[in-house]
Amino acid sequence: MSLPGGIRTTLAVALLLIVGGALGGAYLMVVPSLERRLVDDRVDELQRDALSTAYSYARTDFSDPLSLDAFVDATSLLSNARTIVFQVFGPSPISLRTLADSAGGAGSASDDPVALEAARTTQITRGRVERRGRPFGQVAVQLFPSGNVLLLSTPIEDQLATVRVVKRRLLYATGVALAIAAILGSAAATLHARRIRRLERAADRIAKGRFDEPVVDLGDDELGELAATFERMRVQLAQLDTARKEFVANASHELRTPLFSLAGFLELMADEDLDEETRAGFLATTREQVERLTKLAADLLDLSRMDAGRLRVEQEEVVLADAVRALVDELTPLAESTGHVLVLETDPEAWALADEERVLQIGRALAGNALAHTPPGTEIRIAAARSQGRAELTVSDDGPGIPREHAERIFDRFYRVEGPHASGSGLGLAIARELAERMGGTVELASARGRTTFTLSLPATPVVTGELAVST
Repeated sequence: MSLPGGIRTTLAVALLLIVGGALGGAYLMVVPSLERRLVDDRVDELQRDALSTAYSYARTDFSDPLSLDAFVDATSLLSNARTIVFQVFGPSPISLRTLADSAGGAGSASDDPVALEAARTTQITRGRVERRGRPFGQVAVQLFPSGNVLLLSTPIEDQLATVRVVKRRLLYATGVALAIAAILGSAAATLHARRIRRLERAADRIAKGRFDEPVVDLGDDELGELAATFERMRVQLAQLDTARKEFVANASHELRTPLFSLAGFLELMADEDLDEETRAGFLATTREQVERLTKLAADLLDLSRMDAGRLRVEQEEVVLADAVRALVDELTPLAESTGHVLVLETDPEAWALADEERVLQIGRALAGNALAHTPPGTEIRIAAARSQGRAELTVSDDGPGIPREHAERIFDRFYRVEGPHASGSGLGLAIARELAERMGGTVELASARGRTTFTLSLPATPVVTGELAVST
């Protein structure tokens, strides 16, 4: 069972975190740097005014005490900042006394940190201080030749107010962006969650063996590709399931027919009134049914081993001429009993890399198919040859041929061509092709009216003649 919310909640939260993180990073990068920039710009202006004032101070005669007050007031108006001139006492500890102040308060002592630092270091000093809860930007510079200290101080509330406006707007924008992200993220996540749930239901149907409903997803993303893969899997499993059901049904039918026949003949043979000739005929027919069952059981065992990957196929040098000769010797009595003519053709250079027993099994299936499906008097030619670097065993006949609609399915399991000469279980050719493929070969059919040819093509080996190995 999935957790509440599932992927929808996960994707929505992930999108919120991404958007929130991006805006939070933008806030941390923009706001502090903006505040520093605005404050520094104002303090830079104060520094320029302080240097200009110090230059003017050095060239002004302050023999009249009122002239210093007038100088301070004029500087304050020009710089738009509070202007103070301190007298320095020291050297240790250094203390300051106000000589002139554009805001009043002349003669008072001062502990302003920026002015004290300028007095100690004799360098231009910048700083930011708070007085009565208000922020100020300050610049202090030493005055020559008197050694006094000039301090310019201005409120920076306007700059900080600008920063606060930017902060508020960023926060509003963040809130709106998060709300939009939550809505869009939830919608996108819901859509993806629905698609994933559809795939989950499809997988559950397939797991339960229901292959009738297709897996459909029109997206062109990864989920769409996954759905297409699921659909291919469904089709293949449906084909396998159909083949399995057909296999079970056909196998049951093929087993049931000879068993019923055996049961009937055994019941008839139990009759004491049967004459010996009839009893012998029943025994012969019963023996044929037993042989049919034995062959069917062997075929089914081979198929099960091939499907399970447990069928062993040897790789050895096989002289196809010897194999064909043994095959003809084996089938000659059957051919004579059915009125067929067997013709043998051999090529001593036809050596194959294969399993000799399996080659004979394939040859029996091909020749047996020709004997069973052609009328008496048909000539069946069994040949071994070497062609284009391959070793070939061919079985051809001059019978009526195989119709095209049957030729395409003749290698399917349990498939039989119905007709006056149809017989067998329909497994021989299917097993022949699979055995050939396991030996690195093929079984091909070429059929036309008056000529049908099955060709087993196998990897060829060098021809050995005495001490010589000749490769063609």
